Amino acid sequence: QVYLVESGGGLVPPGGSLRISCAASGSTVDYYTIAWFRQAPGKEREAVACISSSDDGTQYADLVKGRFTISRGNSKNTVYLQMNSLGPEDTAVYYCAASLVDDTLRSLDYDYWGQGTQVTVSS
Repeated sequence: QVYLVESGGGLVPPGGSLRISCAASGSTVDYYTIAWFRQAPGKEREAVACISSSDDGTQYADLVKGRFTISRGNSKNTVYLQMNSLGPEDTAVYYCAASLVDDTLRSLDYDYWGQGTQVTVSS
């Protein structure tokens, strides 16, 4: 069982930056790929980025490449999503998720999900 808690969401103006965090706990967290997904009102959930359990390799959705960076903290139990150059289209609830499938952005591969943190980009 893996428990995930997101934090750090909030209101940010267009062009601004925000870093959100995912604190993971439970057994063998080190073996899990951790990903960020997001869901905007009226839209389907979409993958944002993931970080591999094996080599900390990363993948990004095309929409966020060059703007977002996913990383692990020193303890590997915390995963961050640094978001820069935010626009209104980035407004969504952001969820972190854990998977035993290495380096995947497929939501069906993820077994554990957090409750989400709201990110709103608006002036």
